[in-house]
Amino acid sequence: MAATDLRRLAADHLWLHFTQMGGHPPPIIVRGDGCYLEDLEGKRYLDALAGLFSVNLGYGFGEEIGQAAHEQMRELPFYTNWTYAHPRAIELSAEVASLAPGDLNRVFFVSGGSEAVEAAWKLARQYFSVRDGLEPGKKYKAIARDIAYHGTTMGALSINGIEALRAPFEPLVPEVRHVSNTNRYHRPDGETEAEFTAFLLEELERTILEMDPETVCLVHMEPVQNAGGSFVPPAGYWAGVRELCDRYDILLSADEVITAFGRLGHWFASERYDIRPDIVTSAKGLSSSYAAIGAVVTTDKVMEPFLESGAMYSHGITFGGHPVMCAIALKNIEIMKRERINEHVLENEDAFRATLAQLLDLPIVGDLRGAGFFYAIELVKDKETRETFSDEECDTLLRGFLSPRLFEKGLICRADDRGDPVIQISPPLIATQAQFDEMTGILGEVLAEAWEEMQ
Repeated sequence: MAATDLRRLAADHLWLHFTQMGGHPPPIIVRGDGCYLEDLEGKRYLDALAGLFSVNLGYGFGEEIGQAAHEQMRELPFYTNWTYAHPRAIELSAEVASLAPGDLNRVFFVSGGSEAVEAAWKLARQYFSVRDGLEPGKKYKAIARDIAYHGTTMGALSINGIEALRAPFEPLVPEVRHVSNTNRYHRPDGETEAEFTAFLLEELERTILEMDPETVCLVHMEPVQNAGGSFVPPAGYWAGVRELCDRYDILLSADEVITAFGRLGHWFASERYDIRPDIVTSAKGLSSSYAAIGAVVTTDKVMEPFLESGAMYSHGITFGGHPVMCAIALKNIEIMKRERINEHVLENEDAFRATLAQLLDLPIVGDLRGAGFFYAIELVKDKETRETFSDEECDTLLRGFLSPRLFEKGLICRADDRGDPVIQISPPLIATQAQFDEMTGILGEVLAEAWEEMQ
């Protein structure tokens, strides 16, 4: 189709996600290879966001993965996981269980991350109802963290810690409370890591008690929080969260929609941080986004009440465990093993961080944080005081200047102010020093320009 026709049809019919539709026409991306994308005009871009933290293998395996999809299409293009099973769902569930840490052993397939979070909360609610013979609504509340993004379906949105996303859809699903995230950058000077951990755990316990532990079914948190800018956990944090969940009989859910399948150099970040969750939500990297598939992974303990005669987890979706999607995810995992993707991330994360750390020399860059191939830099008005930009200044800086300028320079990353203003950097897991240098060079040039613009 001609370029002019594509632009016209996009303007007339295509409703974009999280996009102000009264703005400029969208860029139209037509192909990808490796870590790079190409638009309708033939301009190339380094994708330093891996799509949406999700194209872990990069864009170069379409033919091999497409062959797996083609073969599955010929054999069985679709069948449901409602009552029935089929080989690819069985094989993928066994493969995911073999990669998951600890006693995570049961796999429930969905179509994406929001659905995985929705399913996890529903599972936690029904688990206690079935296990203890409780009436619905007796143990139903959830706890998450401030600024954390967990999806957009009504249950997942309620768990979301981003107030601006929740507000248009209130009233939401009751009841969720949000506790502090693990961002240390704006904590008091002189506070030790142990003191920060103690503060976080005391707040979490106080929140559980205020809500009444008898009513709380779920604590849902990311190993490394994305929104706000790659907040890593302080020492002792996850051990303390696990202990509180055990003490008050609450299921611990790790949101690994982003962090699973190599983003932090492990199949699951729960292994890296020894989280020991009862439930894990995953999607994105499960197929490197070559297919729309996600999974809720849980333990035999959580499954056990549903194995009793007459018991049933009362949840399902048409496309959960779709055979073609499962075939793609299986091929994705096969390629990740063959190409040693996790090893590549662990071998290169220090070099990646060191390269990005050069940006700390700029007056506008206050902090660099993250792990694996999952980083963020926080932008500040004053490095000495760590003063942030006002809402109006953020709008000018991020949406008025940085986003269009970075795109113009051929770099796709995210300029975000759902918390303090940050640039999020999370490339395909095949990226090498050449890409680290390229993205850092472009960021350095554009951020220097941004500092001058804001003076």
